[in-house]
Amino acid sequence: MKQNTSVLKRAGIMAALLVTAGFTVKAQERITLQQAVDRMLANNLNIKQAQVTEAIGYADLQQSKNNLLPSLNGSSNGGYNFGRSQVAGTFAFSNQASFNVNANAQMNVTLFQGGQLRNQIIQNRLTVDVNQSNTAKIKNDLILNVVTTYLQILVNQDLVTAAKQQIDIANQNQQRVQISFDAGKNTLADLSQAKAQSATANLNLTNAENQLNISVLTLKQLMEMNPYTEITVERPDISRLTNVQTAYDANEVANTALGINPDIKLAEARERTFAQSIKIAKGAYYPTLSMYGNLASSYSNRFTQILGYTPPTFPVIGKVEGSNTSVISVTPSVSPIQGPYPFLDQFRNNFNQGVGLSLQIPIFNRFLAHTNVKKAQLNYQNAQLNTQLSKNNLTKIIMQAVLDLNAATKQYQSATQTFEANRDALNVTQQRYDVGLVNSLDYNTAVTNFNRSQNDMIQAQYAVIFRSKIIDYYLGKTITL
Repeated sequence: MKQNTSVLKRAGIMAALLVTAGFTVKAQERITLQQAVDRMLANNLNIKQAQVTEAIGYADLQQSKNNLLPSLNGSSNGGYNFGRSQVAGTFAFSNQASFNVNANAQMNVTLFQGGQLRNQIIQNRLTVDVNQSNTAKIKNDLILNVVTTYLQILVNQDLVTAAKQQIDIANQNQQRVQISFDAGKNTLADLSQAKAQSATANLNLTNAENQLNISVLTLKQLMEMNPYTEITVERPDISRLTNVQTAYDANEVANTALGINPDIKLAEARERTFAQSIKIAKGAYYPTLSMYGNLASSYSNRFTQILGYTPPTFPVIGKVEGSNTSVISVTPSVSPIQGPYPFLDQFRNNFNQGVGLSLQIPIFNRFLAHTNVKKAQLNYQNAQLNTQLSKNNLTKIIMQAVLDLNAATKQYQSATQTFEANRDALNVTQQRYDVGLVNSLDYNTAVTNFNRSQNDMIQAQYAVIFRSKIIDYYLGKTITL
């Protein structure tokens, strides 16, 4: 029974380990370079901010088009008035309260404003181009960052592998020295050097793993991924990576890049925007012609209306002397009968309309228009200088990139030769050390030289790839591994 329980416990533990391992494997997400680029383009917050700016630019463009339409506004007010006021329709005043309501609607359309409305539409359309160029620039820069980080991960992975190999060599050497020391063939100094070599190899592995973790974290941040998500990058065929183009003509690369580079397009788009600002500023020199129309009506409870008239009477205007006979006027006397004036009737009867033209001529505005034109011209000159600076800087970067690629190619060739020489030297030293012809100091020196040359070769190899991809980026090519 106890045996069965023990077996069941072991089976449960194995099942738990398998389940845990299954979850661990499932949690390891494999990422290719293209997937990393796609995720960055879909999730990166800098790109989303640029896209929001694009949307704002489109809204401004639509509004500048809407500014050509008439404006229509309505207003109304109502309230009580107290105190001494004029009696409606008379020149008399009285102290009484009144309730008044006024309503009006105004329409205004600009017929001419020095071309400012049309030029503003053109400028906003150019601003949309600027925002689109800026988004393209951010995307291209981030794609380059993803490729750079991806390559750095590959470099760090190779350095980790090399560090582990170096640990194996150091541990094997330490075991041999320990055996020889126990047999009395090596000194304590030899054993201490072997242990120091193992400790150094372990330190190198720790540093390499730390750099690998940092580069992986950087890639996650570019993709806006949860930093706790476990990922592994897919390694491309390294033999295919080494077959990269290393010969470029700097002038040809620069001429091509000047026509397609997002930085240059962005600078040129901003230049055109500032050029349009001059036309907008000059529009303030011209008159503004507008057409307007209005509708209005009002109501007051102090207004009355005539409901009718009293029956005609013939007033006595005098008496005949002697007979005292009354003299009656031949003109009848009629008095109007006043009554309340209903709200709707007043509004309908008080309704009035108006239409006209308005001309505003700028005569003197404290040189404001002149100053704005001057500032717009200076901003345009500054934009031209920025464009030229961007072109000069791009040309310089490309020239430097071509030189760096040439240097990286030579460094890789030299590092490869050094690595092969140190590898052969370590093999010979290992053989001589095993038979006691070489002391531990010479052996440790050979191991150190081999480790350093191996790391240098790995970094030089990826440096050539990276420098070549940089030039592909400036040529507008899709960067792939």
